[in-house]
Formats: sequence, structure tokens, C-alpha cells
Amino acid sequence: MISMKLNIALFAAVTFLCFTAAAQPSNSMATAPDYSHANEPLPDGVINWDALLKTVDISNDQQVAQFTFLFTNVSPSAITVLTVHPSCGCTTAELPPVPWLIPAGTNGQIKLTVNLQGKAGTLFKSVNVATDKGNKNLMLRINILPPPPLPEMTEAQRAAGIAAAKIDRQAVFKGDCASCHLKKVEGKYGQPLFAAICAICHEAKNRATMVPDLHNLQVPTSEEFWRAWITVGKEGSLMPAFATSQGGPLNDLQIASLAAYLNATCPSKVPSAATK
Repeated sequence: MISMKLNIALFAAVTFLCFTAAAQPSNSMATAPDYSHANEPLPDGVINWDALLKTVDISNDQQVAQFTFLFTNVSPSAITVLTVHPSCGCTTAELPPVPWLIPAGTNGQIKLTVNLQGKAGTLFKSVNVATDKGNKNLMLRINILPPPPLPEMTEAQRAAGIAAAKIDRQAVFKGDCASCHLKKVEGKYGQPLFAAICAICHEAKNRATMVPDLHNLQVPTSEEFWRAWITVGKEGSLMPAFATSQGGPLNDLQIASLAAYLNATCPSKVPSAATK
């Protein structure tokens, strides 16, 4: 009888403890995140950042730029990071799941990656960090450096290249020639692609006489004009076919980006029939 009473008492105690524990919110859920100040500027004396603007210099063959922002909660209470929102889809943030609790006096870091495919020049990006105490914008500056100048060909090299192209205009994509004409074209579009694969002939300091100056063509041009020339080239000339379907190195998107770039930078110089 005594044993039964002890068991009943023990069962009642365990049930009470379990009920009490279930009724108590966990530490992570004790207080719901407060979004009421998320759209307000973050006051001074809450978070110390190692910098609010960071700059990187990137060579034109790199596909991404990476940043790490370090910060410290210098306020006397915990802070909750609610959202981290980049200004465009090409920028992604790496951080713990949000809401992210930052206890007083502790540190954290936010890593950012910017996709540079098809980009050139100087880029500016921003990332908004919203907390329960206010928000702060972090700024990114990316200087995409121009490609180094192409090495000058000797007259012997130039003559050998022209002779090979006269026999097989696709020769520029084979053997030793491939090191210049195929170098680092993967993932490039527009101006960076032109600089990587076209400029060696069309922008060369001592351009061969049979290689046209694309900025001074005396025929009507358009995106379709440029796309056709890039895709299939011209039989009986030195102009190769760049499309992969023709044995070249460029896919359809790359060819379209080159056509758009050339149409913008080398506009047609021949007046239309309507203006003659």
C-alpha cells in the first residue's frame, strides 16, 4: 500500500514537472523578435562595425568578389538581426539563420559574395542589415581591373598566323594560336569577352591590313549583322566561325552579348535609305 502511494506521488510529481517545463518558453522563443524598429536608422553605440564601406580590386578573369564585415554588439543588451537584404540578386549573404540573437559584448560576421559574370568597370552594391534596434547599410565597391595589354606579335609570328588562317580560318582555335584566341573566355560576355577573344586581332596596335577596323565599317550594321558574322565568319577570309556549332568556342548567349556590345560601340555609319 505504501509502495502504491509512493508511485502515485512520484507520478504526480513527474507530471507536474513535465507540465511546468512544457508551459515555459525556451530561451530561443522566450521573446518574439521586435520588428517595430527595423525600418529606423540604427543608433550610434549599438553595433561597432570594422567598416561600413569595403573595396576590392578584382582581375577581369575572376567570377566573384567576396567581402567579410565584422561587428561587435557594444550595447548592454542583446540585439537580434532580423534580415540581411542585398540590393540586387547578384549579391548573396552568408550568416546564421535569422532571427539571429547577438548577446551583449559578443561578435559576429556577415560574408557577402558578388557574382561578376558579364560585369566590367567599377561596381557599387549595398546590403541592408535590419535589427530590432534599427538598420544599417553596408557598402561594397568592386573595381574590375582591365585585362593586361596583349603581347605584341613579331612579324614572323604574324606572318605564320596569317598563312595558317588562309589555309584554315579555324586555325586560330587550334595549336599554339588557341592560347590567345581561346584564353579565358568561359563565363565572359559583352566587353570582357570582346577583350578576351576579339581585340587581339581587331584592336591590335599593328592590325593586319586585311583585318577590318570595326569602328569604321562602311556598310549598314545591326545586332543581326554582328551576330551572323560572329557565328559563321566568312569563307575565303581570315574571319573564323566562333559558334560552337561551327567548331568555335562561343555559345549562343556569348555571341548575342558580343553582337549587342558591338552594335552599341560600333554604330552603323551608313545612312539609311530614308535619310539619303
